[in-house]
Amino acid sequence: MHASPTLIQALGAFLFGLAILHTFSTKYFIRLAHTRPRHAGFLHLLGEVEVVFGFWAMVLMLFMFAISGKQQATAYLDSRNFTEPLFVFAIMVIAATRPILELSGAMVRLLARGLPVQRGVAMYFVVLAFVPLLGSFITEPAAMTLAALMLRDLLFSHPLSSRLKYATIGVLFVNISIGGTLTPFAAPPVLMVAAQWGWDLGFMVSHFGWKAAVAVLVNAAVVTLVFRNQVGHMGRKIAAPEVPVPASVMAVHLVFLALVVLFAHHPAVFLGVFLFFLGFASAYRHHQNPLILREALLVAFFLAGLVVLGGLQQWWLQPILMAMDANAVFFGAAALTAFTDNAALTYLGSLVEGLSHEFQVALVAGAVTGGGLTVIANAPNPAGAAILKDRFAGGVVHPLYLLLGALPPTLVAVLAFRLL
Repeated sequence: MHASPTLIQALGAFLFGLAILHTFSTKYFIRLAHTRPRHAGFLHLLGEVEVVFGFWAMVLMLFMFAISGKQQATAYLDSRNFTEPLFVFAIMVIAATRPILELSGAMVRLLARGLPVQRGVAMYFVVLAFVPLLGSFITEPAAMTLAALMLRDLLFSHPLSSRLKYATIGVLFVNISIGGTLTPFAAPPVLMVAAQWGWDLGFMVSHFGWKAAVAVLVNAAVVTLVFRNQVGHMGRKIAAPEVPVPASVMAVHLVFLALVVLFAHHPAVFLGVFLFFLGFASAYRHHQNPLILREALLVAFFLAGLVVLGGLQQWWLQPILMAMDANAVFFGAAALTAFTDNAALTYLGSLVEGLSHEFQVALVAGAVTGGGLTVIANAPNPAGAAILKDRFAGGVVHPLYLLLGALPPTLVAVLAFRLL
C-alpha cells in the first residue's frame, strides 16, 4: 500500500493535469484574445504553448510559498536540476546560426544529390532521415533546431495542405526522439540512465541504435513516398547571400557547438562557452542572421516549468511503472510519455534498485518510442514547435492533429523495437 500524497504533492498533480489540458487549449486562448481586446496581451501569452508549463509552475510556487513558507519553497526550487533547459537554450541559439545552417544545408544537398529521385523529394527525405540520426552526435535539441529551420525555410515557405504539415512534424518529432539513441549522451531519456546502468556506445548501438535507424529510414521513406508530389519545391535554387560565410567562421561555430555538447552536463562551463559565442557572433554579425534568442528562451522556460511541475509527480508515476512487467512497461512508458517528459520517466526508473536488464531496456525503448506524440513528450519538441508554429493555422500546432500525425511513425518505432 502506497503512502497518501502530501497536500503539496496532490496540488502539484492537479496543476500538472491543468497544464496538460492547457496545452490542448492554446487555440482557445488565441481566439479569446481576438474577442477580448482589453486582455488580448495576457490571453495571447496563455496561447503560447511554450509559456504553459512555466505559467503553471509559477502558480505552484505561489501556492508552495503560501502553504509551506519561503524556506521550503526555495529549497524545493534549489533541489531541481535546470541543466537541461539551460543546455537546450544554448544549443538552440548556436545551432540556428547562419554558419551552422549553411554548413548543414550543404551536407543535406550533397546527400540528396546521391539519391535517384527528384531533388526536392530527395531533400525532404534527407532532412527527415539524416538530420534526426545526426542528433545522436550533436544532441537531439540541436538536430531538432536544424531540421525545423530547414523545413520552415525550404518546405513550409510554400502553401501546404494541413495533412502534409502534420504528417511532416509527426515524423520529425518521432524520428528525433528515436534517432538520438545511437549514442549514450544525445537523447535526454537515455542520458538519465546511461551512467547509472552502465550503458556505453556499444550497448546503445546493439540494443537501440540500429533498430532506431531502421525505423527512422522507414518513417522518412513512407512519408516521402506518400507526399512526393507536394514536396518538389524543396529542391529549388536559393539565392546565394551577398557575403558568403568564410570557412574559418564556420569552423569557429562548429567548435562552439562541439564544446557546448561536450560539456552538456556542466552548465557553468557550457554557459561560459555560450557567452564567448555571443561575443564572437556580435563581432562577426555580418555573417549572422538574427539570433533566435526569444524562441530559445521560451523553450527553456517551457522545460524549466516541466522540471518544476514534474518533480512532484513521482508519488503516482513511479508506482504505476513499477507495477508493470518488462513487456507492459514498454507500452506503458510510450503512453505515459505523451503526458510527461520521457526523460522524467526514465529518471524515475533509475531510482529503483534491482531492475532486470529487460525491464531497463523496455522502459527506455518505450520512453523514446512515445517521444513524438505530444509537444511535451520529448525535450526537443518544444523547440521544433516554436520554430514551425507560425506556418500552421492560427500560429498553433494543434495537439490532436500532431498526435494523429505522429501515430503512424510511432507504430513503426514500436515494431522496430519489439520485433527486430
